[in-house]
Amino acid sequence: MKALTWHGKHDIRCESVPDPQIEDGRDAIIRVTACAICGSDLHLYNGVMPDMHSGDIMGHETMGEVVEVGKDNKKLKVGDRVVVPFTIACGECFFCKRGFFSGCERSNPKPEKVTKMWGNSPAGLFGYTHLLGGFSGGQAEYLRVPYADVGPIKVPDGLTDEQVLFLSDIFPTGYMAADFCNIQPGDTIAIWGCGPVGQMAIKSAFILGAERVIAIDTVPERLALAGKSGAITLDYMDKDIYDRIMELTNGRGADACIDAVGTESDPSASWDARIDRIKVATFMGTDRPHVLRQAIHCCRNFGTVSIVGVYGGFLDKIPMGSAINRGLTFKMAQTPVQHYLPILMERIQNGEIDPSFIITHTGSLEDGPELYKTFLEKKDGCVKVVLKP
Repeated sequence: MKALTWHGKHDIRCESVPDPQIEDGRDAIIRVTACAICGSDLHLYNGVMPDMHSGDIMGHETMGEVVEVGKDNKKLKVGDRVVVPFTIACGECFFCKRGFFSGCERSNPKPEKVTKMWGNSPAGLFGYTHLLGGFSGGQAEYLRVPYADVGPIKVPDGLTDEQVLFLSDIFPTGYMAADFCNIQPGDTIAIWGCGPVGQMAIKSAFILGAERVIAIDTVPERLALAGKSGAITLDYMDKDIYDRIMELTNGRGADACIDAVGTESDPSASWDARIDRIKVATFMGTDRPHVLRQAIHCCRNFGTVSIVGVYGGFLDKIPMGSAINRGLTFKMAQTPVQHYLPILMERIQNGEIDPSFIITHTGSLEDGPELYKTFLEKKDGCVKVVLKP
């Protein structure tokens, strides 16, 4: 089959690889009908995340048609259309039983390395380093899905691939970001990053009852899309974000702040961000947490900081004195996608949201390497890429 494979920093190739096979009775094989390039994939593309191996298959936003099921899988049958969560979960362990599917204790087959880094292992992820299982990703013609009687959700008739594909990751992640904020009537939510997850967080914050959403970015196409969703938009290259948020909230701060950026925040955003970049480049740090620092300062007393941007290691100079003395709550996670799927599928069916609004570029797997570059460089108004194998 054809697949997009990783061969080093900024080296993605479309090449022929072996077809996946059933390896366990609970597995399923799907023929991929749509997949996407995620902002998290750019961390791999940029060589930021460790333990990628040459030839690894990329991608964790995937859907398609079931073509084979293992003997123990009673949930799926050949011909089912399904969306596959990026988090792999057994459904039976301590965490899965409590709905914390992204904390699954069983789905990472080799947790030793990541346990040394993080103290314990989260769930395995598709196409996202050997620290998290080394599973082949879904930017391919076919995908093996472990624990396929737990993860995939069947797609109701009448919904297009484009409407439901993002249930695999960015819609649940953006929704969780807003859900973490415990939104009350009249609340103002500030969101850093108007990429795909940030756009979903904007929509979700309004769905969950926010009165105002402040969206922060500098890319014109992203800010325009946020504005269409009803957000107040701020360009961090034009305005001092802290001062502007204080003006908009009468000096109180946002009720909740969402970091939808993560480790690779724009180093041109501030002097702090430039220092972060220098530390990463000289191996004096692992991440660039400028956005998180700013979100903490811009949050009102006893507000919430919701973190869904990906970080990989240790964060330097986080203002914990501010957070502690002002009573902030931090909420963060890799999204337990399986927990949110039924709720969000219903919202799509009811017409509350059509996630396909985010798509700006569509191509084939052969177009994938060039579209990775387009997405990274935000060329041609690129906000979200969908690939059709």
